[in-house]
Amino acid sequence: MNRYRDIIGRLNYGVFLGLIALLPFPQIIVRYACLVWFITWALEFRWLSKPDWRFKISVVLFGLWYAWKLLSGLWAPDHAAWAAQMERYLPFLFLVPVGIWGVNPCYDMKRAGRVLVISCLCAVPLYALLMTTLFYHREIIDTLHWEAVWNYAHNDLYAFVTDNISNVKHRLYLCTLELFGAYAAFVLYRHEPKKLIPMLVVMLLMIALTDSRQAILTALILAAVTALLYMPEQYRKRYGVAILAAALLTGGGLLCLHPRMQHMDLEAVRQMQEKDDPNTARLYIWTCALQEPKDYLAHGLGAGQSTPYLVERYEQAGFGYCAGSRFHCHNQYLQELMEIGIGGLLLFLLAWVSVPLCARGEGRRAAWVLVTVFGCNMLTDCMFNMFCGVSIWATAMVGVMCLSLVEQPAQVRAPRTT
Repeated sequence: MNRYRDIIGRLNYGVFLGLIALLPFPQIIVRYACLVWFITWALEFRWLSKPDWRFKISVVLFGLWYAWKLLSGLWAPDHAAWAAQMERYLPFLFLVPVGIWGVNPCYDMKRAGRVLVISCLCAVPLYALLMTTLFYHREIIDTLHWEAVWNYAHNDLYAFVTDNISNVKHRLYLCTLELFGAYAAFVLYRHEPKKLIPMLVVMLLMIALTDSRQAILTALILAAVTALLYMPEQYRKRYGVAILAAALLTGGGLLCLHPRMQHMDLEAVRQMQEKDDPNTARLYIWTCALQEPKDYLAHGLGAGQSTPYLVERYEQAGFGYCAGSRFHCHNQYLQELMEIGIGGLLLFLLAWVSVPLCARGEGRRAAWVLVTVFGCNMLTDCMFNMFCGVSIWATAMVGVMCLSLVEQPAQVRAPRTT
């Protein structure tokens, strides 16, 4: 029995490393890798052992949030959209037993961190090559005549390929991975600047390549949070607020200078005029979403129902670009409010904040990074609307769990000298 559990445990750990390596790549593979990882965890019979309750509060809160969304199917008008979201969010449910019973002791998070760093570094040239090819040499795409793919892409092969080829992610998701990779590189090589600096340069190059405004601000805030996490406590208390304020001011200044910010037209939003400008789409989306909060404030529209609701509002307001693209609300907090009401949103926030509070040691530092990066990016996108966001979050949570279970060495206080 012990030999069987040892073999399955090593297989489970190997799948976990493979899952980390695949995160920047096709999500259909990652989806199956997540399922195989959980199956091998269950086959190891961890749930027959004595549970470890150190992480239970956070994972149970996420489980309750998932149950709330599951219950919302009772009043959700579109059950297909509800079922699709429940299936996409299954890793939230899987992590409840994993968080309670833990993973096997062979998990080496330093090795997992190196795999993440290598994977993120490989994603940068691949992303640069594909995006350069697709956007500056469109004639390459125009020469393709795959009838099956064409039909699947609703007769818009170029849009399909640019969105899905190798699924090298929506830029914000890939930037999220790069920022986690930068943190992992910092932890592993912070005493070896000759190795660390080139890695950070390559990963920050991704931010420039993607031209993501949110990623620029998130990177600066993450740098400030990381500095605070590894700063001696006396300096953290003294300079903490100043460092965070400097990061926010620098990020705000860079955003004001960003070329895409010149397209912002708040007056057009106030007047609700039709204007098909992708650079200001989020302003129109949020305006439509917040027009009638009484429609969803009490108990929400139901899981997966926010996008159909918004499409109706776009059509009523004459926002053809948003309606044709079927844009979701591009704010995870707003989506939770729309789908499960004010109570569900509060439960989601409580579960989210509990992650660093329930973690320990290096796990708590990693949890603050998780909350910082996802928390910032959820302001301008629904990070869990695509499985890539769910898979990134789930693997990061497993890392936090493992780091929290590592016994921290006792600090020996030096004797005071007179």
